[in-house]
Amino acid sequence: MQIDHTAVTIEKLAAFSDERGMVFNPIEISEFRDQNNLHVVTSAPQAIRGNHYHPKGTEIITVMGPAVMRIREKDNLRDIDIPDRAIYRLTIPPGVPHAIKHTGSAIGVFLSFNTIAYDPENPDVVRDVLI
Repeated sequence: MQIDHTAVTIEKLAAFSDERGMVFNPIEISEFRDQNNLHVVTSAPQAIRGNHYHPKGTEIITVMGPAVMRIREKDNLRDIDIPDRAIYRLTIPPGVPHAIKHTGSAIGVFLSFNTIAYDPENPDVVRDVLI
């Protein structure tokens, strides 16, 4: 299911689960060639990650709930509630501020892909506090 917004694409992903856990595809195979950065982010219960935007890079974030993702599109703040065990993929274009609050009681894990390679001397990140 794809939810249409002005700039950010939000998709609820299918997951395959059994007694061992879950499996899902965080991005499409066709998107791999454009990615220059992948990082795995862990988040303590009730912690907030992000609160920034990327001036140049497009970021694809895959989040397993429970979490709240807040984005700013133009002058509007939008909260996306990600229910427990639901998996959402958000494609965030350059310049769109975003933050994630992990609302669970255990460690949360997010996967974050970006079209810009990480350069610690000149990171493609500008702080913008949303949560």
